[in-house]
Amino acid sequence: MKYLLVLAVVWIAFLIWRARRRDEIAQRQQQQPKAGLPRTRTPGEPQAMLRCAHCGLHLPAVDALPGPDGQVYCCTAHRQAGPA
Repeated sequence: MKYLLVLAVVWIAFLIWRARRRDEIAQRQQQQPKAGLPRTRTPGEPQAMLRCAHCGLHLPAVDALPGPDGQVYCCTAHRQAGPA
């Protein structure tokens, strides 16, 4: 009988601990600001990809550097080196 009493006390202590732990986790989640990207991401518009005239690397048109000869380059060093 005394083992059942000890088991009941341990079980009640565990239930109280678990309830407090859940409350603590819920409070932390409410205090933390929502950071980062949203869980559902929608793809953006497709971007035009261009090829570097020197090394052949494909890069978005917004990142490409125009060269004096009308071709595009991935970096300043390749633009100065010219087409390969």
